[in-house]
Amino acid sequence: MASVLNGRRTSDLEDHGNVVVFLIGMRVNRLWQFWRWIPVLAAMPRMILELAKDPCRGIMGRPRTFVSGRVVMVVQYWKSFEDLERYARDPQGQHLPAWRAFNRRVRDNGSVGIFHETYRVAAVDAETVYVNMPAFGLAGATAVIPVTSGRQTAAARLGVRPLDIAPVAAY
Repeated sequence: MASVLNGRRTSDLEDHGNVVVFLIGMRVNRLWQFWRWIPVLAAMPRMILELAKDPCRGIMGRPRTFVSGRVVMVVQYWKSFEDLERYARDPQGQHLPAWRAFNRRVRDNGSVGIFHETYRVAAVDAETVYVNMPAFGLAGATAVIPVTSGRQTAAARLGVRPLDIAPVAAY
């Protein structure tokens, strides 16, 4: 179990030019057609294990999975879009065969949907804060540092108002 870091923390993006945030997931549209959506669901853990074994592929940190009703979504952080695309197209990797299998079996029958969103973000345009949390999100993928003086608000961390004063006392 991850250790809770008491107090306010942020992610250390000092050495990062860009960060790629990648959301990928599926939605079960027809629960009773489990034989169609279970293979889609089963493909993601294989990819996550493959990426965890080889961080040189460009994934940062451990992907996080979230479930809400019929939707399963995985949040991933990548060093670059090029790394992400290289993995998606790698004929030796787990993703390309899963993509082809989806297209062959279920692509237009409506039983299960898939989605992904890719955000290429300049590190200077990213802002994070974590209060009484273990290393999580972007900080878990990069590094966790304490929120220091001059970085107490989102506006200050983004450089929008460097001398911004928080409406609530800092701690």
